[in-house]
Amino acid sequence: MSSARNRKITFINPPYERVAAGYDFLKYITNNSPSLGLLHLAAEVRLHGYEPSIIESDIFNLDVDAVAERVLRERPAYVGITLFTVGVWGAASIARKIKALAPETVIIVGGPHISSMGKETMQRFKEFDYAVVGEGEKVLMELLTALENGTDLFSVPEILFRKGPFLQATAGKAVNRLLDELPMPAWDLLPDFPQRYRPAIYDYPRGPVATIAASRGCPFHCKFCDTSTFGAKVRHYSPQKVFEMMKHLHDTYGVRHIMFVDDLFLASKVRVTELCQMLLDSGLKMTWTCTARVDTVKPEVLAIMKQAGCWEISFGLETGSNELLQKMDKAARVEASELAVKWTADAGIRVKGLFMLGYPGEDGTTIQATKDFVRRIPMTIMNLTKFTPYPGSPVYRDLYGTNIRDDHWEKMNGMNFVWAPEGMSIEELDRHYQEILLSFYRRPSVGHYYLKLTLQYPTHFFRLARFLLGYAGAKLRSVLSGRGGLLIRSNEPNLDSMKH
Repeated sequence: MSSARNRKITFINPPYERVAAGYDFLKYITNNSPSLGLLHLAAEVRLHGYEPSIIESDIFNLDVDAVAERVLRERPAYVGITLFTVGVWGAASIARKIKALAPETVIIVGGPHISSMGKETMQRFKEFDYAVVGEGEKVLMELLTALENGTDLFSVPEILFRKGPFLQATAGKAVNRLLDELPMPAWDLLPDFPQRYRPAIYDYPRGPVATIAASRGCPFHCKFCDTSTFGAKVRHYSPQKVFEMMKHLHDTYGVRHIMFVDDLFLASKVRVTELCQMLLDSGLKMTWTCTARVDTVKPEVLAIMKQAGCWEISFGLETGSNELLQKMDKAARVEASELAVKWTADAGIRVKGLFMLGYPGEDGTTIQATKDFVRRIPMTIMNLTKFTPYPGSPVYRDLYGTNIRDDHWEKMNGMNFVWAPEGMSIEELDRHYQEILLSFYRRPSVGHYYLKLTLQYPTHFFRLARFLLGYAGAKLRSVLSGRGGLLIRSNEPNLDSMKH
């Protein structure tokens, strides 16, 4: 397949099996955003003379066979696959199929799962040739250069590769470039961009929509989080560069809404204020959303954010229990969360609360505290995930130590309970999960808001209509087949747990 001058490289976001059989209608309302990491990698390799392409499996409804067939048609010299824990088995299946018919194809993996469990994954799946640990742009280019020139791979930092029967890990730490020096993400490589790529329904006012990461890294150490990809040091794009990306997306692709996906958009209030002022001075009419910690918001900053188009802020509220927050090492208290939510709502910015159920130490008392907390805060949208001990996170090590549970990897998507706290069963957690969600979404004020949003923005109306038609058809098929109804079980997708 490859030759000395073949510089094609195909990047793959593998299928994640997020939607169970019979639930295909959920695709009309769930998140269909592209992998921003692959867009950055594709832009970087293209800058150095490579010919990249991108396969977004789930967005185009491609299973592992379809992805492998497309790769074999493209005949690249290299295949790069981004790995989240839930997608490892699917990625391995794709790699296996490619190797069976084109064994000379070089398969490189990276992403959050590799950054946290690279050695274990490479030992388990011999289909992967190389692994890039951590931030990918610079290391990937050094690896490709070494492979083309036949130079010593030990000179490339932070990679894993095989030498005979042994797995080798290189030493050193990559010195990453300033973010402003990176090329713009390769949005032009996405077919039907931006129309085909949409966040979950109601997560934006109007489209088209695109994603931007204005910073990388997180200095905090929440025990449920794995920060091994970008590290603890926060690095920012300059406000000018962020503005340039927003304007490029607006002018070139007609994008009207930006989702900032970095962990700490508000880490630097000075940078955020500068960006907001640029947006106001330019007259660029775009709405945008971001994620923030509750201890990083201030009323004066929220005011200019609202003026500059901020539509929603997502807060990692997690729980209504200070005891659990302390166990999570969140460095925040419920009282601070309430104040941040109030300030944000008072500024006219929509509040999205991100919660978690089933963390170690969860019990009836902490669950009731969360139910009470949810009822009393001015929150517009709620996301409740099922606690998942992701590999690489401190809580994973607390629960499993060095015992690697790869039998759980396919279920680690926030939609399945793979672990239950002492004294509680998974069935009990599922019952509380439904109760918390229903107690929020059955509030008349919440229902009225979503009705208004549906009527105000036709995109949401049509997405909801297609979903409801699909749901009705699936329920009818279920009744006719004798199953008596259509229920979303604990191991199957849930709308609210898929929004984040």
